Amino acid sequence: MTADSVQPARKRSIQTENSGFRRLINRIGADNLSLLLALAVLIFLITVASGWVGLDGGDKFFTWQNLMNSVAQAVVIVGLLAIGETVVIVAGGLDISVGSIASIGSVMSASVLVGAGMFTTITFLPAGSVVIAVGMGIVVGMMAGIVNGLIVTVLRVNPIIATLGTLAAFAGLAFLLAPDGKPVGVVTQPEFTWLAQGRLFQDLPIPDLNGSKWTGVPFLTVILIFVTVIFHVLMAFTDFGRAIYAIGGNETAARLAGINLNRVRVLMYMLSGGVAGLAGVLLTARTTSGNPINGVGLELQAITAVFLGGAATAGGKGTIIGTFLAVIVVGVLNNGMNLLGFNTFVQRVALGLLLIGAVAVSQWRQAREEKARARAMARQA
Repeated sequence: MTADSVQPARKRSIQTENSGFRRLINRIGADNLSLLLALAVLIFLITVASGWVGLDGGDKFFTWQNLMNSVAQAVVIVGLLAIGETVVIVAGGLDISVGSIASIGSVMSASVLVGAGMFTTITFLPAGSVVIAVGMGIVVGMMAGIVNGLIVTVLRVNPIIATLGTLAAFAGLAFLLAPDGKPVGVVTQPEFTWLAQGRLFQDLPIPDLNGSKWTGVPFLTVILIFVTVIFHVLMAFTDFGRAIYAIGGNETAARLAGINLNRVRVLMYMLSGGVAGLAGVLLTARTTSGNPINGVGLELQAITAVFLGGAATAGGKGTIIGTFLAVIVVGVLNNGMNLLGFNTFVQRVALGLLLIGAVAVSQWRQAREEKARARAMARQA
């Protein structure tokens, strides 16, 4: 075999390898791959590099107690809010009120569960039913989401202004629903609090990790994974999901294609509100009280995770899986700073900078894609 015949064979082999690597990258997604790389770097900084500058606590990261309790549980509430928020942002909207909706869901579920406040005189909702308490928290969240959707579609208010207004209105409503504006305790309802404190697969023969025993998978984490899968299927494989991407990509084209914009928008805000209501229910189970301030400030973390996950500020881009990975990055960041002894104020600064950075990267990617399309059109012309 001559050198001339070997050279093309090598080129074809390299091209095949590159093609296979490119297909793998496309399947995983460039944004998701970047998040996985960022997660790996972040874990390295927490566990290894922190010791180089004299910070203690990083060695506690890889323990079952930390991974299953501090990380796996801590990301659930923000993860649920971010998943619902993803649907809205992909469609070109924004829902700043998700934290307040979570507060309403928290107070409502606790009040229904123990028969407090207005529910002391309502007999058709029996106290002590976990199913009814969870259902009412979700339903009230969906109703709040419908209000957001109607304000945006019927009153034609900008989504940012609309949900900024309902952020304050729903926060006040949470205090009105609570008896005298005080938290409603559910510590005497073990079946309800098990939603946050329960563990699954505790008997699995999992070896110790850095001296810590296997604690089981928190039921909270199972709920987050289940909701993530449902919303991924909804966004990736249904007509509703395709309509969301179409509206975010080009609203005029979506309308000309026969998509009912108002109906889709109301539905997406309803879904976001329903998931926020569920997050509020789980907050109640986790803190053992339905507190009107349970959801305060969570909207910032949720929105940060969505943009960090690859969503575009103009809409039309973003995935549930990307948001899920970004939630893990945010959770690991918060957990790492706690382990290393950074106070809450430093964590807020870091979160704010992360949001700015995520939006800046999103804008840069969008500008790059627009330039690439313009060059492609110029070559065709």
